[in-house]
Amino acid sequence: MPTTLAAIDIGSNAIRLSIGRIENDQSLTVMDNFREPVRLGRDVFAKRMISDETTEAALDVFKHFKEIIDRNSVTFTKAAATSALREATNADSFADKILHVSGIDVDVISPEEEARLIHLAIASKVNLKNRTALLIDIGGGSTEITLTYDGSIMSTESYRLGAVRLLQLLEEKKQGEKKFNTLVQEYVEATRGRFKKEIKGKKIDLCVGTGGNIEALAALKKDVLEKDRDGTLSIEELGAMLRKLLSLSFDERMQQLRLRPDRADVIVPASIILQEIMRVGGIDELIVPRVGLKEGIMIDMARTVFGEHEHLNRDQILASALELGRKYSFDEQHGTSVARYAVDLFDQTRELHNLGLEHRLLLEAAAMLHDIGSFISMTGHHKHTFYLLTANPIIGLNQNQTRIVANVARYHRKSFPKVQHDSFRELSSKDRVVVSKLASILRLADAMDNEHASRVDSFSVEHKKPKLMIHVHGKGDLLLEKWALMNKKELFENIFGVKVSIED
Repeated sequence: MPTTLAAIDIGSNAIRLSIGRIENDQSLTVMDNFREPVRLGRDVFAKRMISDETTEAALDVFKHFKEIIDRNSVTFTKAAATSALREATNADSFADKILHVSGIDVDVISPEEEARLIHLAIASKVNLKNRTALLIDIGGGSTEITLTYDGSIMSTESYRLGAVRLLQLLEEKKQGEKKFNTLVQEYVEATRGRFKKEIKGKKIDLCVGTGGNIEALAALKKDVLEKDRDGTLSIEELGAMLRKLLSLSFDERMQQLRLRPDRADVIVPASIILQEIMRVGGIDELIVPRVGLKEGIMIDMARTVFGEHEHLNRDQILASALELGRKYSFDEQHGTSVARYAVDLFDQTRELHNLGLEHRLLLEAAAMLHDIGSFISMTGHHKHTFYLLTANPIIGLNQNQTRIVANVARYHRKSFPKVQHDSFRELSSKDRVVVSKLASILRLADAMDNEHASRVDSFSVEHKKPKLMIHVHGKGDLLLEKWALMNKKELFENIFGVKVSIED
């Protein structure tokens, strides 16, 4: 029997609802879309909070959406909010009011999660396999630039450079429209360095654009340039349309181009942002698949229904971890060797730790990145690693999983996990146990590559209470690796109540 889903995107410029249906063959069909022009960003980007008037308008929208959801016998509903609610000081109160009037729980998602969901939507329409792709999402409050390779996200950067935000910031200067557009151009050009750093000379095979303004620009090709709406937008076409838009007043854009009022004002700053990114990236043409966050939410829900998440996320998480390691110039051979030893040791000691596949993946990510703090300084690099991992989330991990990975990596050396440490104390008691177990495994795995030479080819574990014997095999006598194992076994022994010995 088909399952009906509802996805709500609470953006800075509008609130959108999609109703979709998944069949038993796992195919997903979007049945209907709704959009209400409630501009949360106008309040938030000016005053840091959502006004009572805007809140009431949003509540009316959610009451209406709830009626639609009930009428369609929806089984699962998810509402995701982006930059406006991320920054609103009264976001919790706003979300609570929505829950009260509609029964819909609002999830304020991170920029990384927003990029992941948009990527899911794009991948359902565009072939990203064996290609390096640049994904550009221009919203009301932020612009996300995401690099992918072979269908996995390598990195994502969020810029506080959205069309509504620019409109709000620069409208306050009370300049004429011509001066306003010049200021927008200058504001966007100020971020050129960050754009360049993100793209960093990579050869881009294709570029994909999402967001209401980009979709509107692609649709305007017919009216402005008398070209077919073929789902693409070239840099030359964008330049021609921007010149046309700049030549028209706000009212003329609505009359001549039939743009809605809440599109006619933001489309110019959005066009300038897009043009600058395409110039910096050397992008000749943009694909516009006409999907976005709400479609990604729906695909994500569909995968949850069919229980696919764990299988699908591993490649994404490790690809993101690898890119993060490279960003901080890590010893890639050492990181991948320690990760391999760590998961092997995890698999061979299941009867001791009783942890699952999710924890195995968190250990693998922590092991790969345990030394990235050396980028800041070798002295206390385990603490620097913790800082970098909390400041640079791995795509595919939620906030709690990120905290676990950061703590496991932090405790790969020096002090054992202690509740006196703020970062460890902030974890739940259950997660503190998980971190202690995984950190004890990581210490042994790191010891096996103590010299960063990857001389251990294989090892086996033999457990005969109270003794646990590790038989190490590889190149040479491995004396330094065995010495390191003996020096780093104490935490493992304490956690699991065994006596570790190292054997040939």
